[in-house]
Parts: sequence; C-alpha cells; structure tokens
Amino acid sequence: MTQPLTVALLSGGISSEREVSLKSGDQVYAALNPDKYRVIRYDPSTDLSRLVADAPSIDFALIILHGPYGEDGTVQGLLDLLGIPYQGSGVLGSAISMDKLVSKQLYERSGIPTPTYITIHRDDALKAEICLERIGLPLVIKPAKGGSSIGMAIVKTRDRLEPAIREAFNHDDTLMVETYIQGTELTVGVIGNRDLKALPVIEIIPDTQYEFFNYHAKYLPGASREICPARIDEALTEKAQAYAKMAHRALFCEGYSRTDMMLSDRELYILETNTIPGMTETSLLPLAAKTAGIPFSRLLDILIELGIESKPKRS
Repeated sequence: MTQPLTVALLSGGISSEREVSLKSGDQVYAALNPDKYRVIRYDPSTDLSRLVADAPSIDFALIILHGPYGEDGTVQGLLDLLGIPYQGSGVLGSAISMDKLVSKQLYERSGIPTPTYITIHRDDALKAEICLERIGLPLVIKPAKGGSSIGMAIVKTRDRLEPAIREAFNHDDTLMVETYIQGTELTVGVIGNRDLKALPVIEIIPDTQYEFFNYHAKYLPGASREICPARIDEALTEKAQAYAKMAHRALFCEGYSRTDMMLSDRELYILETNTIPGMTETSLLPLAAKTAGIPFSRLLDILIELGIESKPKRS
C-alpha cells in the first residue's frame, strides 16, 4: 500500500482575508482523503518556524491563503527555499497576478481586452480631479494589490469620489481607477500546467442590495446567485474560456487560476485573475469543477498532482 503524502495545509495568515482563508482551510481539510494524505495544519501568522523545522518531512504544501503574504509570491518563495512543492502559481505568476497594474499591462500586451484605467498614488495632488478628467463617471476604484474586493467601490456621483479614494488608500498606497462597465459579471476557471482546460463559465448575480460582487456578496450565504453554466450562447462561452486561458498564460500562472470578466453588448472585458481562488466547497472554482464532473475532493487531488508535476520536491 502506498504511503500517504505528508501535506502541509497553510491557511489563516495576516492579510485582511484571514477569516475567509481559515474557512477555506477547514473545508479543504475535511475534503482531503485521509487514505492519501497525512495533513498537518499551519497558520503562517504563528507557525512559520514550525513549518521550516518540519520541512524535511513534508511532501507537499497546499496554500489556502488569500491576499498579501499568501497569494502574492511571498509564501511561494519560502516554500521554494525549503524545497517543498505546492499547488498553483510560483513566485512570478503569484506576484504579477496580485498587482493589478502589472496584470493590466500584460493583458494589453497579449491583446486581452480590459477596461480603460489610470493609477493614482497617495502623494498625488488633486486625485479626484485626475479621476474625473481622465476616466469620468461612473468609475471603479480599487487598491492595486489585494483581493476579495476589499477597498473597492463603484463611484457614480462626484460627492462619493473622495470618500471612496480615502477608503481605498486604507488598503494600498496605489489605486487603480477604471471605467465602469455595466453588464453581466462572469468568471472562468482554468486548470492545467502546459495543457490548459477551461471550466464551465459562471454567471454571478449579486443580490439587489449589493452594487457589485463585493466582499459581503462573495461570502455571506445567499448574498448572490451563481449560475453555472452561465446563460450565454456557445460563441460567447468559447470566447470567455479562450480569454481565461490567455490571461492565465499572460500572467505566468501555473496549475490553476480563475479570471473575472464583464460582458457588455456582447463584448468581454477582463478584470483580474486570481491565482488562489476561494476553496470552500461552494466557492466559484469548485462550483465550476463540479459542473464539469469533478467533485471537490478530486479537484484537490488534481491540484496536488499538477503541483508535484511542475515543482518536483527538492532535497
């Protein structure tokens, strides 16, 4: 009988998405087959020294962290130094995908459509006037680095602009300001290393009390509807899946990713790519995988297999 793999399950951390990470970690832990895996849990906020000490006996790490110090290449770099394989993107793809400005630039270079944007910095004078002059209303403000829509706002009137800027600067020193695209929000998961498989497209419908798919709409039960497969025709489905693969490659992602986009007048606009999407059993990527006939526990097996394939354990 094959010995179970010793898997380090990393969740928690120190970002603003800590609670989501812990919840995801609990569900991943419950779904991992105990006949295949001996799972040891680590919280990077308290357990990094224990992880380093245990490294020689660890076969694989599952990174179930979101936001800075988890999804941005920092933990990935530590695991590379320790010689521990892990799922998903390496340092480069993780860092690029976390930075919305760099991602936008690479989307553009790859011919991937994305909303018009500018960046503003904390020390810029006349921030609101810059936004109004170069983007106009309505617009979207978001921290350049971060996830789960934390600090993000849709601004439709002049009086809401400066408060939204102040709130976003609580989360980052650089902000992305985009043209607001009115339409249908879609998201597409991709799995694979060299040979990429696009999962079914998901249509996201936040409850009417939410202006967009924000933190609460993402994580409060019943706060949004996710329809999979999305209610779009075959041509748009294929186009959305093709753009998700293009985004995955443009940002040097590995293993898996999930790309968010807006559909407006049959045109698609790519918003961002997530290298460690939510991993509760009801999260978007597991939902798409389930629709494609891949149960949650098997999805985790696949991500582990892909990680071992792309990052063999180094002694």
